[in-house]
Amino acid sequence: MITPAFDLSQEPDHLILSIRVPYTRTSDFDLYIDGTDLKFFAKPYFLRLTLPGRIIEDGREKAKFDIDKGLFTLWVPKETPGEHFEGLQMLTSLLAPKGSRSAKPLVEEVSTECSERVGDNEDEDEEDFDWQVEQEIYTEKSEEELRALQKYGFGNQRCGVFARLQKELSDVIDIKNPEGTSAAGRRQARLEAEASAFSTDHYLADWFEDGEIKGLLKFRPWWTKLSPSSEQEGESAVPFTDDEKEQLRKFTNRSYLLDKASRYQAWLSLVDILLAYTYEVRSTEGEHNVETPWTIRKLSGTLCWLETYSSLQEVLVSFGRRVLCYPLYRHFSLVSLAIHDTAKILHSGKACVLKCLLDIHKVFRENEPAYILNDLYITDYCIWIQRVKSKKVADLAATLEKATLQKTDLELEIGELEDAARIVAVEEEQQASKRAPVSSDDSSSSSDSSSTSSDSSSESSSESEESEAEEDCTESKEGGGGGEMCKDNPPEPQPSSSVSPTPQAPMSFSAEKRREDALPSASEGSRQLIQVLGERVAEELRISPDSSHKGARQPSSAATETEGTSGRSSGGTLLEPSPRRNPLLIVQTQEDPDDLEGDSIS
Repeated sequence: MITPAFDLSQEPDHLILSIRVPYTRTSDFDLYIDGTDLKFFAKPYFLRLTLPGRIIEDGREKAKFDIDKGLFTLWVPKETPGEHFEGLQMLTSLLAPKGSRSAKPLVEEVSTECSERVGDNEDEDEEDFDWQVEQEIYTEKSEEELRALQKYGFGNQRCGVFARLQKELSDVIDIKNPEGTSAAGRRQARLEAEASAFSTDHYLADWFEDGEIKGLLKFRPWWTKLSPSSEQEGESAVPFTDDEKEQLRKFTNRSYLLDKASRYQAWLSLVDILLAYTYEVRSTEGEHNVETPWTIRKLSGTLCWLETYSSLQEVLVSFGRRVLCYPLYRHFSLVSLAIHDTAKILHSGKACVLKCLLDIHKVFRENEPAYILNDLYITDYCIWIQRVKSKKVADLAATLEKATLQKTDLELEIGELEDAARIVAVEEEQQASKRAPVSSDDSSSSSDSSSTSSDSSSESSSESEESEAEEDCTESKEGGGGGEMCKDNPPEPQPSSSVSPTPQAPMSFSAEKRREDALPSASEGSRQLIQVLGERVAEELRISPDSSHKGARQPSSAATETEGTSGRSSGGTLLEPSPRRNPLLIVQTQEDPDDLEGDSIS
């Protein structure tokens, strides 16, 4: 008989059973309903289920068959309307027969004699097998010897497994002699291996350059996207794929007689395995790769060292140390987030835990040496978790949420390492800032450029002054009688606009006359012109402070007017002075004032 693929769901008043039976006749269905038992037969398929609640056959049941899909759907009334049937997704536990705590496996190992007969009838490729391989006779150990061996596996119920698997031993676990090493010896060896594997350079590199790690921290794995379950309050609705359902049907249903200490260790080891799984899913962003089997078993002390824990804090410390020693991304934030993810999975219910275990089982099943860990741990966990109470899973989730893990708990001195790295980083920044100012070459080039610009500006200003002087001389020559004066007495510079000129006291005509006599360089024509103008001004004008001040502030315009007057006087015509402007031009030289006073006294 073939056990068909099936799925269970429920409504308030009915239990819904969907069975996939392709290539069968619609007239060959047989159904048996009795309390918690449900049996279905359609040649060559047979299904027997032990339900978590009671159902009845009262005429309200109905069925539908989809020929194209080969899907048979059955609605069976509940004995108590509105009752909630718990654990309908735990397909393995539903396959157990009534009155039995375990079911026989669908595939059994035949005896050695039968297998030899089958091998004689098959054509084998002799070239692929080395017939001269050295053989060793395996002798079964006595009960006394087995009691002396160390226990490991699910619930510490296995021993002697690695005695016949010495070749695969190093590819699966890190402990050298699991059969003869006690639990304390395994723990001590694990701590020493972690201390030697811790790399300060790798840890600080991930601590400083954490760009990729920040991206991993933002990733949302599949268990964060689950919607609340409509059937079980406080849990999430977890969908199972067809492959996962098929694997659940293949599991052999069995019971586990565990004492209190073994049950407690089983729960702690489950947390350890889930922590390694959540880290792997986040570090690969949900995409498994060839390193996935190695990562899961390497980060789990249970799978790698056959560790048995006595407290939840020991589980967290072991996981944190291994994350900072072995995988690609070694950051304490990933440790904290993995703890949070594991608590989320436990809060979502045992269906979510089962889905994680099925994923791990598939990963190990497809890896050649890691399949041994399925036989030791994962398969038993997939069967056992379906029978536990949901309240215990919720209590474990609440305990894990309250647990805390600090960097000092890991005993790797990462806090001191981070402080030292910060100090070194600050010192490097200070040294870099000291080397940052402009170099001497740049400063010298800038000073040369500034001096060059100043020299060029001074040269340009001197050239402009010379050109102005030449223009004044040219105008004097054109006016007649003023060329010699331009050469002997260059025009004085105008006062700067930023500095206001100081008004001078009014001068008498006699004083001006003495100053004019003190100009030895003036030509005779100019002297006569100044004398005539001075006499006319003395007769017709009174020199006020304002007019003298205006005359002092505009020497260039006065000089131009005087030169024009001088030219016209040589022609015999004398211009009348303008009433709005003082035509008097006082010509001064850079002589010692004491000499002028001596001339005036004489």
